[in-house]
Order: sequence, then structure tokens, then C-alpha cells
Amino acid sequence: MKIILAMVISADGKSTKWDLKDQSWASPEDKTHLIKLISDNNLILMGGKTYEVAKNFIKPREEKLRMVVTRNPQRFSADSIEDQLEFTNKPVTELILDLEKRGFEQLLLLSGEGLNRQFFEAGLVDEIILTIEPKIFGSGNAIISETKLDLELKLLSYEKLNERGTLLLHYQIIR
Repeated sequence: MKIILAMVISADGKSTKWDLKDQSWASPEDKTHLIKLISDNNLILMGGKTYEVAKNFIKPREEKLRMVVTRNPQRFSADSIEDQLEFTNKPVTELILDLEKRGFEQLLLLSGEGLNRQFFEAGLVDEIILTIEPKIFGSGNAIISETKLDLELKLLSYEKLNERGTLLLHYQIIR
């Protein structure tokens, strides 16, 4: 399965502004890009914290699965809709095998540093799509929580999204 991580970050590499959970600091152009990415993918995977922030914007739809990885899937049982919005606590490698058996060939990963770390450590991420906003926060979450990695990337494409200098970068992980 092809796994694509998509994130918006500040110029100093922060995916959150300080300890705030919202993404209201992202540009309208990034939001437009994210909506297109989501509409182009039938399988979206996110962590529980990301779901909490985005659940008002996530509308279950037939033939599109939104999967949420959380320590406590029962907490979200009222939100669950089979084959549209599901919650799990399976390890990521087991989860990917299950999703492949269900016929999925591509996954869009929209999550935070903890779940991203699990995917990177398991060697599951194939591509990274980063929106870099021309902002500096000094503190906040990173793309992944601290771990030792040594990954080589190949730039596939880049685009300047607005006059302020918001950049869209698309990388492939070299294996």
C-alpha cells in the first residue's frame, strides 16, 4: 500500500502553534489544497487527537473510509459508522495489512507527531506532502516525535501557493 503523509508546518518545522491544537494559522491556500487531497483519497488515517480537532469537518461518506487510531476506540463508539468512520487501537503494521485485505491501495496519513513516528519507524511512509507556511513559532509539535531516523528524500514537485510565500513540497522517500 502506498502511504502519503500530508502536513502543514511553520518555517521552523512546527506542526502546531505552541501547545494549541487548532490549525487556524494555516493559509487559505493550504486549506484548499488539503480539501482536494482529502477528496482525492478514499482512505484517510488520523490519530485520535487529530480527529478531535477535525471531527466537525469530517463528514462520513460512502466509499470513503476515515480510520482513526486511538488508544481507546470505545470512547468514540457513538461516532463510528462501518466502512465510513472507524476507530482502532491496532498496531500500524497490523492495521495496514488489514486495510490491504479490504482492497485499499493508497492511504493519506493526516496525523500528529506520535502516530507519524509509528509509521516512520515501521518504514511505512512512501511520500510526504508538506505545506510550509512563512511563520515561526519557536515551540510546538514537530512532524514526528523524537526518534532516530536517517531517511533520504527526493523532491518530486514544488509550488508557491501565494504571494506571502507558502510553499507546497512533495517528496518521495528513497528506499
